[in-house]
Amino acid sequence: MFSKILIANRGEIACRIIRTARRMGIRTVAVYSDADIAALHVALADEAVHIGPAAASESYLSKERIMAAAWRSGAAAIHPGYGFLSENADFAEAVESVGLVFIGPSPGSIRAMGLKDAAKALMERAGVPVVPGYHGDNQDAAFLAERATEIGYPVLIKARAGGGGKGMRRVDRLEDFAAALESARREAKAAFGDDAVLIEKYLMQPRHIEIQVFGDSHGNVVHLFERDCSLQRRHQKVIEEAPAPGMTEEMRNTMGEAAVRAARAIDYRGAGTVEFIADVSGGLSPDRFFFMEMNTRLQVEHPVTEAIAGVDLVEWQLRIAGGEPLPKTQAELAVDGWAFEARLYAEDPSRGFLPSTGTLSHLRFPDGDTRVDTGVCQGDSITPFYDPLIAKLIVHAPTRQAALVKLTRVLQDTQVAGTANNLDFLARLSQQADFVAGHPDTGLIDREAETLTAASVPDDIALAVAAIIEAGGMTRSLGGDPWQALGAWQLWGEVNRPVVLYHSGGHTNCRVIAKGQVLFSVHFDDRAVGVRIVGAGGGDCHVEIDGRQISADVFQMPHGMTLFLDGHTHHFHRPDPLDGVEEEAIGGDRLIAPMPGLIKIVRVQEGDLVAKGQALIIMEAMKMELTLTATRDGVVESLHVGEGDQTSESAVLLSLRPEDAQ
Repeated sequence: MFSKILIANRGEIACRIIRTARRMGIRTVAVYSDADIAALHVALADEAVHIGPAAASESYLSKERIMAAAWRSGAAAIHPGYGFLSENADFAEAVESVGLVFIGPSPGSIRAMGLKDAAKALMERAGVPVVPGYHGDNQDAAFLAERATEIGYPVLIKARAGGGGKGMRRVDRLEDFAAALESARREAKAAFGDDAVLIEKYLMQPRHIEIQVFGDSHGNVVHLFERDCSLQRRHQKVIEEAPAPGMTEEMRNTMGEAAVRAARAIDYRGAGTVEFIADVSGGLSPDRFFFMEMNTRLQVEHPVTEAIAGVDLVEWQLRIAGGEPLPKTQAELAVDGWAFEARLYAEDPSRGFLPSTGTLSHLRFPDGDTRVDTGVCQGDSITPFYDPLIAKLIVHAPTRQAALVKLTRVLQDTQVAGTANNLDFLARLSQQADFVAGHPDTGLIDREAETLTAASVPDDIALAVAAIIEAGGMTRSLGGDPWQALGAWQLWGEVNRPVVLYHSGGHTNCRVIAKGQVLFSVHFDDRAVGVRIVGAGGGDCHVEIDGRQISADVFQMPHGMTLFLDGHTHHFHRPDPLDGVEEEAIGGDRLIAPMPGLIKIVRVQEGDLVAKGQALIIMEAMKMELTLTATRDGVVESLHVGEGDQTSESAVLLSLRPEDAQ
């Protein structure tokens, strides 16, 4: 077994690998960029090596810098994690050419599955069913449009290299094909350096079911059952589970055998995932699933497999890379219970899942047997340079129902403040009727988007508690100040204070009236809420409302506060008094950069007439392409950026004026 390994990755997966290596007595070397000098994976590793600037292309994607760090540290092997160089055959080859061990499949296996078109042809020869489509080399736009028409809309344009939903577009009609192809190619080129695509039939009621496989250098291959990853948005997974709901033993065996055939076809070694798409229009059926792609690495969602199979897949990777045979045979593997994983991201669901940057001012995960895989701590920053994953929350229970109840509770008990995040969205999704009933499909989130992504508007209880906090009532109730200890008694009547609360639903005017040292009445336009403070201290408060006692956690920031109450998160902000109402009035006339990024395309010129919703500028940020649209009809008065420009968050990109304005 290796005495020291280098982890060519960062964040959550680097931390996860370090923990297993430490348990096995293996020393670890972390690598870090300028942006990660104080990152958690750096602190956890036995040693760390600086590899360059914040930009991934100059650090985590630099084969030369990674190799130099391995030699400098004396590591015997390199674990690539996922993303970055994990599926780069040239990197795996370079590692092995200098006598180091690449903890993963052979370069030949990676190449065989690296291009989706070639992989599908290989799978057809191996007897693995594939989705109908065009997987050839002709990349002429007109030719691809003809193939799409032959296949029949809707179709899916997919980058032949890479994964993670990059370079992937659904197209429902011929008129939209050219623009979608252009966008997919552009994103694929930026993400993978290859803009070639393939065209596939888009299944109207599909489920994404994948099989975890493992092979060793002794000719053994097993599968560790399936994961259902159907809950997706923008082709990226959100909540994964294992096993798949509704799965029969017949179909599990059929899919498992197909996945093992796929792995054997390329002499696979190490951890891999064979991804299938299942047409469930008539229910799960052994003859209605198709090969999509094989990920020749450890998957983000591997913890749910570990939970139901009772294994440590990273330990298996290390042992197999060291030349050992598979720890278990197929007959020794069995499914135990049910597991879910939810991906907590710094992103804003109410704004199309726009990634968010900022500082994690407050971060608390629930106690108990919940598994939390994370690469950040409270106080860390989410930067625009890397994936905005905050944590993966994993639960395991004997049954699906018990595991799902557990997942919802964990999501409701997790607390994040300081940056927009998808926590409320995940909690709603975990309670969505079709999902709870065991009927997920890849279109579910899109169909239920309005309900799942709506901004959370605080109810009267949350407003009342927030108003008392904003008015200073929680501090007054402690009675620490002699003057405040006078409480509500005043010579000329009750103490009262007007409060304006600004939240996602707009703003709420209310008045807080002190009835006593711990008694308050919060008045809205046509209603009032009586509140008794049972206890308050630090960031906690305990109140009684209508005979019901409620606990809340409060996190205060200079620009507002976050209230965690009854499993919901409510953000209240304090507007800058220097902003002025004029800014609010003209805000719709300016296109603002939602985050730092690169201006890829400017679709308009000064003087152009535009309509509300029209695409104006396309920018690239946080590994994804963002299309910025007009917020109203108008005329482009001035452009402040050009193609190729780098822009900062909140920068004004262009200005509009009403069509009839001079």
